[in-house]
Amino acid sequence: LVIDGWRDAGAEVVPFSPLAGEGPDGDADAVYLPGGYPELHAGALAAASGFMDGLASATARGAVVFGECGGYMVLGRGLIDADGTRHAMAGLLALETSFAKPKLHLGYRRAVTVDGGTLGKAGTAFRGHEFHYAEVIEEGPGEPLFHAAGAEAQDLGPAGLVDGQVCGSFIHLIDRE
Repeated sequence: LVIDGWRDAGAEVVPFSPLAGEGPDGDADAVYLPGGYPELHAGALAAASGFMDGLASATARGAVVFGECGGYMVLGRGLIDADGTRHAMAGLLALETSFAKPKLHLGYRRAVTVDGGTLGKAGTAFRGHEFHYAEVIEEGPGEPLFHAAGAEAQDLGPAGLVDGQVCGSFIHLIDRE
């Protein structure tokens, strides 16, 4: 949904490979980090200085940076893998995640933006899904990106984080309502 929206708005999408140490294009106005099981590659991601430096550069230039699920975890300060090893991540959001005690988070979500910004004006509603085993062990400061509800309209509270032009959440966006 995010990439399609950016393409529809006239953006040129230029792929890059974090695992190959590649960062976003130096002229990119926006960066999208999708899911992708960062817990399986946490050491390699932490060591990918070209990728991490590229994210920091993009942020310093004022580029919009959005991460979904695994991308959200990579934008955080650190990720603890299943063996209990902490790996430094990008540090662009005040977030620490852990796989030391995995817990399934699964289901369809309704996500409504709290403030205007990258994904539209405040109150913009999306449908999406959540599927991960990570636990958030530290979050904030920062503003929530969404207010979330489950498939049966149960209130799930705030979801994701926004810090300036950097934002993300565990919710994989499917479509706007």
